Amino acid sequence: MREDVSKVLENVGKVIIGKEEVLEKLLAGLLAGGHVLLEDVPGTGKTKMAKALSASLGVKFGRIQFTPDMLPADITGMHIYSRETERFEWKEGPVFTNVLLADEINRATPRTQAGLLECMEERQVTVDGETRKMEEPFFVIATQNPVETAGTFPLPEAQTDRFIMKLSMGLPDREEEIRILETYKDRDPLPWLRPEMSREELLSIKEEAEKIYVHPLINGYLADIALATRKQEKVVMGVSPRGTLALMRCAKARACMEGRSYVIPDDVKKLASAVLAHRLMFSFGRSRQEEAVKLMEDILAGVPVPVEDFSDSSEGSAHFLRRP
Repeated sequence: MREDVSKVLENVGKVIIGKEEVLEKLLAGLLAGGHVLLEDVPGTGKTKMAKALSASLGVKFGRIQFTPDMLPADITGMHIYSRETERFEWKEGPVFTNVLLADEINRATPRTQAGLLECMEERQVTVDGETRKMEEPFFVIATQNPVETAGTFPLPEAQTDRFIMKLSMGLPDREEEIRILETYKDRDPLPWLRPEMSREELLSIKEEAEKIYVHPLINGYLADIALATRKQEKVVMGVSPRGTLALMRCAKARACMEGRSYVIPDDVKKLASAVLAHRLMFSFGRSRQEEAVKLMEDILAGVPVPVEDFSDSSEGSAHFLRRP
């Protein structure tokens, strides 16, 4: 892994113990220009991870605690009348930041959810006919509690599809729990984190990720995975082209993080479940994330993997290797 990315992950790892794989996927989602949905029970470190990531990247952090009575203007901002100037003045909402934690997004009404998702998609806010661009990078980490559903408004499939990944941190095992206790026995390490990267360096890496080469055989591999999701008996609606493009962007981001200038099949396989599982619509209604991930793993096991020198821009000859 390239040194600058490794330093960021190590820095976040001082606060978030034993979740290296989740951190790598989260950073890949950021570099891919997407947003991530974190679904997990309370107390697993979702908020702390978002804060640690923004602190390590040297960018602004914002947080919105969603409630049912929240309005879109509470997120985007509004014009407020000033008695001093006798005119309406613009007041920015909390969405104008770099890393935004949208905490318990499923507690907001569909109208408010749609307001945030519009900001995520368009990277701009339009209020009273005036459009304001979001500062880059703009990365939303939305969280929701899968256990407590009373008073919530579940995100429709069409809206969850707009998140480039859906991740779960999971509870720590015994060794990780002990490491957490040792780390936090004297003080919380979060306030002591120092940036390992500047905003300009982060944007430069994002640009590098966009230029990563994707071999035609990798494109074929991505298409085969997408087609396989659409042929499953349990699945009413498989992965859309948006999902395939998202997986390609994430694979390019991972290749960049690894210090490569080209994508290999392993980049695709490592991220496929996180990027595609939440996009599957099952015939028996909503499924748990674990079931969707298991199905994606079965699909990946059945799709032939191309074998080639993927750094070569020429198509050349290739053969396919089926995963054992």
